[in-house]
Amino acid sequence: MYHYQYLYDFTTQLFEKIGCSKEDATVVAELLVGAELRNIPSHGFLRIPDYIKMWEAGRIKTNPNISVVRETLSTVVIDADSCFGMIAAKKAMNLAIEKAKTVGTCWIAIKNSTHFGIAGYYAMMALEHDMIGIAMTNANPLVAPTFSIDKMLGTNPFAVAIPTQNQPPFVADFATTPIARGKLDLMGKKGLKAPLGFVQDKDGNPSTNPDILKQGGAILPLGGDYEHGSHKGYCMGAIVDIFSSVFSGANFGPFVPPQVPYLAVKAESTGEGLGHFLGAMQIDAFQDADVFKSQMDNWITTFRNSKPAEGQEKVLIPGDPERESEISKKRDGIVLLPSLEEDIKQIATKYGLEFKA
Repeated sequence: MYHYQYLYDFTTQLFEKIGCSKEDATVVAELLVGAELRNIPSHGFLRIPDYIKMWEAGRIKTNPNISVVRETLSTVVIDADSCFGMIAAKKAMNLAIEKAKTVGTCWIAIKNSTHFGIAGYYAMMALEHDMIGIAMTNANPLVAPTFSIDKMLGTNPFAVAIPTQNQPPFVADFATTPIARGKLDLMGKKGLKAPLGFVQDKDGNPSTNPDILKQGGAILPLGGDYEHGSHKGYCMGAIVDIFSSVFSGANFGPFVPPQVPYLAVKAESTGEGLGHFLGAMQIDAFQDADVFKSQMDNWITTFRNSKPAEGQEKVLIPGDPERESEISKKRDGIVLLPSLEEDIKQIATKYGLEFKA
């Protein structure tokens, strides 16, 4: 069991060791520990070995030249210069918020980036400014479109955070697939099977093997199969891919460079690196913020008071499970899998640090 502050301090020190500035290392730590607190371990410490190996392979820069390459009053395109994705994305969201204060909304596309952690983090940055935050990213091509056996899309998450008056904010943060790659990795480490409808083998047959990706298989779009609406999940993933890559000039679909060290970068490309798309919308640009937030409280209360199905304790509002997890894990501590602890200890030793429970 680890206190979140210990994990935060360790992560900051580790990423400083590999060359990140103190400021950038703290951003990486915020995202990784934040994912653990919000019970999204697939984007937490599980990512550290991949991030370190990606840096060791020269595929991530710790001293990037992040630059604006195109700009209007309400739009920006940023070149992330192959940095840790969360560093560029946080800078971009701060810029979007500042521009939205003046012009009402701002949308920022990012190219030449890498994995940026949990999308909800950036969307939630807008909340304290009485703004709606939106964040999305494309990802490793691990997902087969409906009726395909080719891996063409990433899990392509999408997040929206909406401010409220007295109720907890509305925070939707979800992949456009039934499961993220990191969660499949966790299932494999735990010796569990994947539910049917999550993955398929290299020939397109349903599979329950969480390690099927390493055998040529693919993740399925949200819905699992056509009869259960996988074409809609495919559409959602495609929209995220287009907004994140075609707008920015990043690679799209199957050309997205892998964000794991064990897969080689393809020679063919359609752009630069990985892409993100973020935005901020000022409530006052549409109506008085207090009126809107009060009505959001009404919306949340109405839905929360709907009658739960038999066997269910309550009806959840998007953001409830993550918020409750954050409260309990800050109080009780964070558990890491033993196999992951060993991986982190080896990395710590390699870079002159100590990692202990």
